[in-house]
Amino acid sequence: MMKKLLLASAATALVSTAAVAADLPRRAAPPPVFTPVPVFTWTGFYAGLESAYTFTDRERITTVGVLPGNATNVALGRRPFLTSTSQDGIANIGGTAGYNYQFTPGSGFVVGVANSIDWTDITKNRVVLGTGNVAGGPPNISQFRQSLDWLGTLTGRVGYAFDRVMVYGMGGLAYGNVFHDANFYTPGGALQFAGRYDDFKTGFAYGGGIEFAIPTDSFLNYFAVGKYLGIKYDAVTIKAEYLHYDLGTQNVLVAAIPGVGNGSYISRFRTEGSIVRAGFNYKFGGF
Repeated sequence: MMKKLLLASAATALVSTAAVAADLPRRAAPPPVFTPVPVFTWTGFYAGLESAYTFTDRERITTVGVLPGNATNVALGRRPFLTSTSQDGIANIGGTAGYNYQFTPGSGFVVGVANSIDWTDITKNRVVLGTGNVAGGPPNISQFRQSLDWLGTLTGRVGYAFDRVMVYGMGGLAYGNVFHDANFYTPGGALQFAGRYDDFKTGFAYGGGIEFAIPTDSFLNYFAVGKYLGIKYDAVTIKAEYLHYDLGTQNVLVAAIPGVGNGSYISRFRTEGSIVRAGFNYKFGGF
């Protein structure tokens, strides 16, 4: 009888303890840990390579005769007063470097500066048959040549970023090495007048473009050469842009060859055209 009483008391105590434990407040679960996702910004320095395609459209060449006491071309043999040259360039390589600043990370306005230099290798020859010195006689031959070996642009950029996509306008300084050459021949083919100019010139350029920052987890990053060369960078971007450049005009004195002609001409060459660039940049600084 005593044993049954003890068992009943123990069972009652166990049930009471469980009931009290159930009424106690539970321990709160730890709050979840959120890792903030980095917001992309275009702020930082960048450098890269590009391919450039340059083309020109009717670059004007005007020629006038200069002779003491006679300003006409008749005394010198008639030469073309106005002609022009046009040429499509070939795809050549170049490089660029610059800096961007984005006012608000993610989406927002971006300002910056960029300097690009591209090998253009544009050369154009133009041969013109003019009126001869004598009515009905053989024509004078005039040959013009102009080239642009390389072209650089130092431009400011203003754009708007839609996260990893940026559209922008650009404008500023254009510079390059230009060559102008004029050779005028007699109807018989002898060189009568010659002149040339080969020097550095400056002008202006303006245009716009679009640039895309490749996500770090994109398969396209596997093609980034820098990762295999040990270059530490924050992002790889690809771009496409168009600019119109104008290096102005240049007067070239086309002087007479001693013993063949007398007097001289002045030929005025204009150098302008368009350039299309496509390339990639390594971005440093920021995220």
